[in-house]
Amino acid sequence: GLALLVFMMFGWFRDVVAESVQGMMSGLMDVSYRQSMAWFIVSEVFFFGAFFGALFYARVVSVPWLAGSSNNLLTHTILHPDFADTWPLFMTPGGTETEPMGAWGLPFINTLILVTSSVTVTFAHWALKKTDRIVAGAWLALTVGLGVVFLILQVVEYMHAFNELGLSLGSGIYGSTFFLLTGFHGAHVTMGTIMLAVMLLRIFSGHFTKDHHFAFEATSWYWHFVDVVWLFLFTFVYWF
Repeated sequence: GLALLVFMMFGWFRDVVAESVQGMMSGLMDVSYRQSMAWFIVSEVFFFGAFFGALFYARVVSVPWLAGSSNNLLTHTILHPDFADTWPLFMTPGGTETEPMGAWGLPFINTLILVTSSVTVTFAHWALKKTDRIVAGAWLALTVGLGVVFLILQVVEYMHAFNELGLSLGSGIYGSTFFLLTGFHGAHVTMGTIMLAVMLLRIFSGHFTKDHHFAFEATSWYWHFVDVVWLFLFTFVYWF
């Protein structure tokens, strides 16, 4: 199924690129592409919103409830008398102990990397609008490099979390929400980095002009969205 999906998408994008290079795209087609990309990003907002909703529900409702809030003293006293209302959740009601991931190590470095990458992709866009392919390619190559570095550091962070902090998908609500949110974000960074690399090849192939480069714009929209999601992740998963 995955092979068929990749084959279909490769063939579709190949045809779209060929039609674009041949000048076959109408104004109406351009509008439809922009609307489609906008709605795709909206769907991604709801996708991540579901996981952030689970995180906030656990922090604001479930954990205090298990600790005896809202007149829930009976359940707390009988079932989980040693459970404390703390976040990150150091000990689950089942007794699993974990350590939280600190915010000011690799997560902060990765935040700086992604914020910088948003700046570099913007510089690449400006250069492309000035028909300076060399400068645009240089800035975009730097953006791709920053995306790769981010992913490498996230792998290092995961190894540290799993081997030294005892965090996993099965280590309670903190571990599961941590890996779901950061893992899906890492998957989006991977996809975004691949998209940026394709745009880099298309820039040096002469596919874009200053007036016709929506594929690059759509990719930059996606990349900025991924960066904004990370800022929320850093704030609510790592920091507060």
